[in-house]
Amino acid sequence: MKSLDDFLSLVHSEIGLSLTPATVGAGFDELPGWDSLHLLTLLTAIERETGQRVPMAQVLESTSLRDIYTLTAQTVEP
Repeated sequence: MKSLDDFLSLVHSEIGLSLTPATVGAGFDELPGWDSLHLLTLLTAIERETGQRVPMAQVLESTSLRDIYTLTAQTVEP
């Protein structure tokens, strides 16, 4: 994932959520049908796409998908 657009495309293909750069910052409680299974599915997809582990402890502190994108952009090497 090289960009926010790549991340949003991954979210859409793996979870079915259509988000935009303007809506990716919405809290998890604002996302329709969001649950912990979606989070695990997304993290698995991120790790598969990047070949790197995502720091779970920090992910669990995230309040939105933008937080997860920012975290993965900082910790996952290109």
